[in-house]
This record gives sequence, structure tokens and C-alpha cells, in this order.
Amino acid sequence: MKLIQKSRTLIRAELEAAPALKQFGTGWISGVLGLTLSLACLGLVLALRFPGVFSAAELTAFQGKPWFRMILMGLLFMAFLSSLLSLILRETKTLGTTGITLTMLASVLGGWMATPVMSDYTPMYLGLDFFVLNVLFTGLLFIPLETLFPKNPDQSLFRTEWREDIFYYLVSSMFVQIITWLSFGPARFMFAATDWAQLRGWVSSLPLVIQIIAIMFFTDLVQYWVHRAFHRLPILWRFHAVHHSAQSMDWMAGARMHFLEILALRGATVFPMMLLGFHQTAVGIYIFLVYLWSTFIHANIGWRLKWMEKLLVTPRFHHWHHGIEKEAIDVNFSIHFPLLDKIFGTYHMPEERWPEGYGIGGHPVPKGYLQQLLHPFRKK
Repeated sequence: MKLIQKSRTLIRAELEAAPALKQFGTGWISGVLGLTLSLACLGLVLALRFPGVFSAAELTAFQGKPWFRMILMGLLFMAFLSSLLSLILRETKTLGTTGITLTMLASVLGGWMATPVMSDYTPMYLGLDFFVLNVLFTGLLFIPLETLFPKNPDQSLFRTEWREDIFYYLVSSMFVQIITWLSFGPARFMFAATDWAQLRGWVSSLPLVIQIIAIMFFTDLVQYWVHRAFHRLPILWRFHAVHHSAQSMDWMAGARMHFLEILALRGATVFPMMLLGFHQTAVGIYIFLVYLWSTFIHANIGWRLKWMEKLLVTPRFHHWHHGIEKEAIDVNFSIHFPLLDKIFGTYHMPEERWPEGYGIGGHPVPKGYLQQLLHPFRKK
């Protein structure tokens, strides 16, 4: 146990090393890449070995595809080579050694040739492979953008509380099945209880682009008022305060959300998608788009998108929603269209300015996932 604790401390110290120790040529970049890919490979191999336990049902179908196995093989080689390069270049060998060890463990468990060793005894699963692909996809997409176009150039990749936000990613991904089932439950009940066959048939026959725009508008309209209620009602604010407790904004910050707020927010915004009968393809495309857009508007990207700011929510618009200044309190509730904030009087976009800081005045929300999970239920 002490060895594990010591290893964790050493790895964290390496990831959060001083800027001088993270420059190109020090082996830090290759070490981080090797460690990340080795962990990803280990997670995917475990999902291949125990698909009924660790694999999302939608992803299990891809596991036998040749291209999936080829990608996993490539990731294993990249993890090993990156870790080896870090061992050669870096004075401290923690990242390289850990990456090679995890890569070898994934290979011993079967690597890209891994096959199931356990029958699927239950329809329940934990989305370990969904978590791996989720973090890899968003990380590989947004980390380069934040590096090249940062709003805050001094903010490190492994900034304060990065571990907590990655853990939020883990929890929401691992429990994706139960979250989806609970959040879609009320809408499915209302769908069955309403006889809108003619309306739904007309909606589902609309051009796909029109359907996607319509879904964006209706879900944003519902989300606006639910989001505003979470700010205005004290009992709901205690849950939403967890999301606003992030003192740094980047691609990980959007994942910080209390489990019960996820259920409430998704459960409410899914109603127009289900009740109005939008085509499943349009719904799927929208879910993917909102997943990307939510990450984008939280990201540490300093783009000045003047033409877009008038039509769509941008990072600067949403950063003001998270601003710690008095002028940033209870503004910019929209997720897609700033027009809703303009109509309902909550629009705030100072010319050429960004917030000076983020979080809640006094920072009342405790640190750590478990403490934040319990925070809404504790006395003030």
C-alpha cells in the first residue's frame, strides 16, 4: 500500500512539474503521452477481456472489427515508444517506467488479440471503454487547441484540481448506462402517454439540418429555464455550485457536475427531443454536437469569434457565466443561442473583455469529489 501511495505521489509530482522541467526535449511530453496511452490501452484491453462488465453495449459491437484491433495495436506501440523515449531523455524515470509497465501489463492480458474470458451474466455494465475513448477524443482534440490558442497562457495542462475533474469524467462515463436510463425515463413515459403520431411523423420527415437546428433551439429553451432555476433557487444552487466551484476553465472543467444535477438537466432537456418525434439520426447528431460544444465553451481557448458571438454561444460568452466578478453573477444561461439571454434579460458580453477569475466568491464548495458529492446535503 505504501508503495502504491509513493508511486502515485511521484507520478503526480512529475505531471505537475515546474515549467522548466516540462520543456520540449526533457522527456516530459513523451512521458505524459506514454502514460496516457498505456492507461488507455489497459482500459480497452480490460473491456475486451470482460465486455459484460466494462464495455458499453454500443461499443461492444466494434470490438471484433479488424480496424479496432489495428488501432489498439497502434496505441500499444505508441505507448511503448513514447515511454521509452521518456526513459532515455528524462532524468527522472517515473513516467517512462510507469508507462512501459502498464503497456507490458496490457500486452500480457492479451493486447490487441485479447478475447473475452467471462460470460455476460447481466445487462448492467460499467463504461470503462467509453471513459477511455471519451478522454482520448476530447483530450487529443482540445489540448492542442488550448496549447496553440490559450486564453490563459500561464495555465498548465495539469492545473489545480485536474484530478478531481478527470474523476468526474470517470464517474459520468462509467455510469453512462444508469444516467441514460434515469434521464430518459420521464420522457419515455410521456412519449407513451401522448398520442401525437401525426405531429411526430411530420417532424421526423423534415430535412435533417432543420431537425438539428430545431432540437438545438427547443432543448436550449428548456435548458435555459432549468439552468436559471438552479441559480435562483437556493436548494438547487447547492447542487449547481459544484459546477461553478471550478477555479480554472479548460476542456476538463465542464465535466464537473453533481450526479443529481446531471440527471435533472438531461432529464429535462431530453423532453422536446422525445415528445416532438425527431428522427433518431437527428437526435444522435445533436447529442454528439452538444457533447463537443459543451467541452468547447468551457475550454481555455482565447479565440475572438466576433461574428459567431452574435449567433452562437462561444467560450468568452460562457466564461462570463463562470466569472467570479459581481457583474458575472446570474448571466449567460444559454448553451447554444445567446438570443435567449437577450430576450430574457440575462445577456452579458463586455466588449473585448474576459473574466478576471472563475469560481464562487469565498470558494465555499469543498475540494474533492466525495466532499462535493455530499456538499448539497450538508448544513450551511
